Amino acid sequence: MNSTVMHERPGVYSSYDASSAISGGTAKKVIGVAARAAKGEANRAVRITSYTAGVSAFGEDNESSAMEGLLRLLYQNGAAAVAAVAVAAPADKQDYEAAFAALSAQEDVSVVVCDSADTEVLQALRDSVTAASGARRERIAVAGSEEETVSAMIEQAEALNSERVVLLGGRALDSGGEMLSGPAAAAAVAAVIAATADPAIPLNGAPLEGISGVAADFSDDEIDLLVRGGVTPLEGNAGIASPVRGVTTRTTTGGASDSTWRELSTVLIVDNVIPQIRSALRRTFNRAKNTAQTRSAVRSRVIVELENKRQAEIIDGYGDVTVRASEENATVCEVEFSFAVAHGLNQIYLTAHITI
Repeated sequence: MNSTVMHERPGVYSSYDASSAISGGTAKKVIGVAARAAKGEANRAVRITSYTAGVSAFGEDNESSAMEGLLRLLYQNGAAAVAAVAVAAPADKQDYEAAFAALSAQEDVSVVVCDSADTEVLQALRDSVTAASGARRERIAVAGSEEETVSAMIEQAEALNSERVVLLGGRALDSGGEMLSGPAAAAAVAAVIAATADPAIPLNGAPLEGISGVAADFSDDEIDLLVRGGVTPLEGNAGIASPVRGVTTRTTTGGASDSTWRELSTVLIVDNVIPQIRSALRRTFNRAKNTAQTRSAVRSRVIVELENKRQAEIIDGYGDVTVRASEENATVCEVEFSFAVAHGLNQIYLTAHITI
């Protein structure tokens, strides 16, 4: 659950909760990347709009750097703009935390990757994107596991357990058949997510450019275990690699099993709907009185935004919108509404009745 943090600064704030049953773009997103680099100032975000510009800023990869390879896969898979931060040597957890802090300060980043598969570093990445999302800079992280067994991948996902972290399982191969790092595959998937305009479209089966396949395919039973354990499996087919199903690592709440946030599309829809409503209200009611007339206009604007999302099939529907003046603070306008996210199509079951 996301709780509202009250500040003195005027603005539009929000909170949300979710349950399995809720009662009644073509613009590309900016991708944040933190990685060891051959050159460049550490812990400073650099905006890059092409792979060539990235090589110019951070150099070509060597044994102790990985930025170039991540940028290559990002741009091969549709990235338009990247906020890149070089991680200082020796690239331990504290160094990554400093790089993540630099990315947290970027307001328009929506997807974040790093060049580490270490669980402690990924936990720091999780904490970074969670804190940024709580500060109205919604984003998710995509990470790549380098664990060898299904059980170890699931254990790593359990250590992350966040709706804002996607963990990939399975080692990918480059176009030459050489094994890539887990973070390299994460960069490709992050770019696909960022380049998909409609957040309700599932990640399932999206082809990954620059990746020719996987080192080993999972069986159906292993895929079942991975998906239920919060891992997004990769598979290869005819020289093309793709995610089997896009899920987050959030599998439990308070120690109890919880599939509410399993589908990646759920959090992407939330990050599409709520910030857009927030932005619309901020633009329209920047200098307004907290009167009945204004509150009626606020309600109408929220309904318009929700209806637009319903017509775009990003949400299935929405409930009543209520707007009232706060009883505790006369300068606060409280807006409450509910909506049901649209679900991706994962499976089709056929039943055939055959007459002989």
